[in-house]
Amino acid sequence: METYKRLLLANKAWAQEKTTLKPSYFRELAVDQRPDFLWIGCSDSRVPAEEVTGTQPGEIFVHRNIANLVIHTDFNLLSVVQYAVDYLKVRHIIVCGHYGCGGVRAAMTHQRFGLLNKWLRCLKDTYELNQNEIESLPDDTSRTNRLVELNVRQQIKNLAKTSIIQSAWKREQRPLLHGWVFGLDSGLLHPLQTMGPGDPLPDIFRYDLDD
Repeated sequence: METYKRLLLANKAWAQEKTTLKPSYFRELAVDQRPDFLWIGCSDSRVPAEEVTGTQPGEIFVHRNIANLVIHTDFNLLSVVQYAVDYLKVRHIIVCGHYGCGGVRAAMTHQRFGLLNKWLRCLKDTYELNQNEIESLPDDTSRTNRLVELNVRQQIKNLAKTSIIQSAWKREQRPLLHGWVFGLDSGLLHPLQTMGPGDPLPDIFRYDLDD
């Protein structure tokens, strides 16, 4: 059997199970979504947001890309953030990386990966800023995992630098920004950082939001 056909069969079994347990499940699901959370995660298939957090469809609004990056020229990401903040009114944004990230490992090499090199360029900047700390670590695994953590922290800062977040902070004192890392070998989420209204931000990145 073709592998994609297995997915369709599994979907039928899943839908049947849901309606058997709760006949109104899909009618309720179709009404609307009211998530409290926006999840910005890595595209790695081993880190599905709903599964690792034990949540149901409709509870988390999800955006994923390679190495969970928040890049100020990525209009796809920014559109997701604006929709989540301004229309879904999420109260929390989670940037979640994972230890052993292939994108982070790739950024730490000198190899040419085509377009991927351009996407991972900002990771090299984070590496350069923390080079002494990273290179003091004893092995490739610990160096990669430290850059995973530093990257998550940087993406939280990048979110805070957007006018979308600053405007919501000023108007409604939300959302809180959370930086987490998922351990593939343990299944556990490790909180690294939380940032919210009133936390310090370099003055050059603050927007005049009076008008």
